[in-house]
Amino acid sequence: MYTFIVILILIVCVLLALVVLVQNSKGGGLAANFSAPTQVLGARQSADFIEKATWWLAAILVVLCLAATVAIPKHHANDAINTEVTSTGNPVQAASPIAPTADQQ
Repeated sequence: MYTFIVILILIVCVLLALVVLVQNSKGGGLAANFSAPTQVLGARQSADFIEKATWWLAAILVVLCLAATVAIPKHHANDAINTEVTSTGNPVQAASPIAPTADQQ
């Protein structure tokens, strides 16, 4: 599930980048190619569509990022830490280089 969400995030990111690159902050961009505002995708209609697409893609990206955070597989990380700690044994006894003297026995 986590991998599927990450793939969706990447697709949304690419689409969002394309939509933002089509926009022009000074009112040009895709809207500048059309001269009559009465066309199907006239100057105002295309700008509205691109702006709505930007907001929708941004909202979808936020939701997918939150879903990915919830879907992160947690059991794999805990298993690796637990096996590493239990397999080393007692590190205090293994690390003492000083042998006990006759007085300590």
